[in-house]
Amino acid sequence: MAHRPRRSVLYMPGSNARALEKARGISADALILDLEDSVAPDAKDLARRQVTDAVRAGGYGGREVAIRINGLDTPWAATDIAAVAAVGPDAVVLPKAASAAEIDRVTDALRRAGAPETTRLWAMIETPIAILRLAEIAGAGRHAGAKLDCLILGLNDLYKETRAEVDAQRTAAQTWLSMAVIAARANGLDVLDSAYNNFRDGEGFKAECRQGRMLGFDGKTLIHPDQVAAANEIFAPPADEVAWARKIIAAFTLPENQGKGVINLEGRMVELLHRDSARRTVAIADAIAARSAD
Repeated sequence: MAHRPRRSVLYMPGSNARALEKARGISADALILDLEDSVAPDAKDLARRQVTDAVRAGGYGGREVAIRINGLDTPWAATDIAAVAAVGPDAVVLPKAASAAEIDRVTDALRRAGAPETTRLWAMIETPIAILRLAEIAGAGRHAGAKLDCLILGLNDLYKETRAEVDAQRTAAQTWLSMAVIAARANGLDVLDSAYNNFRDGEGFKAECRQGRMLGFDGKTLIHPDQVAAANEIFAPPADEVAWARKIIAAFTLPENQGKGVINLEGRMVELLHRDSARRTVAIADAIAARSAD
């Protein structure tokens, strides 16, 4: 399985042609070209045209390029799906995912519209009903022909709908954050932390990135290019962790360790599950190094 780093995933408004062009030079791991929240109703057609033209033109290098469509309950969703399928981005982002049935519906619609098999689906978890159905939604990634491979937590809508208080430690959101990580991991999915709204507060942003990494998130969605460097640094595997992972992998390949489920490595008991985690760590580190060399 190929692993792609998703440390920094930057939203770019589809109605802003200059931003779409600028995105080609930003060092984010992935871009979400947005047709939804950042686009006014009277600019939806323009944004769709600009975004699909940009994806068709390419020039984004090794970055993953995703397109966030409008919600399934809006008048733009069907047109979005048809237009996006035609240009085949790396992923389609479904806002306000509410059930596995919706995931299957979008998957089927993309396939019928001719989207490449390589186009994946990312689901945004941003409503109370989505939190209650996290296991079901994430479980859609195991359905036959599934495209789902990533969850994105969206706290702004969750705060609004729950009327929870917002603080620097995200106290009210801790349960939602952990539930999203657990649901993703149980179903073999990546999971991205919510955006940090105050892009001028660099220290607060870094603290939230560190919290997200501690909780198990693969990376963070961003609203400003100035946030990219910190997210890339914090969500990258540390050098000592990568070095240890390489030692684990090498140790299990030694003839004397073939067929063993547990080995002793430098005084530590290491199991096959540690080897599997080590392989992912090294794959992500190598992918980051390859991107940096571009």
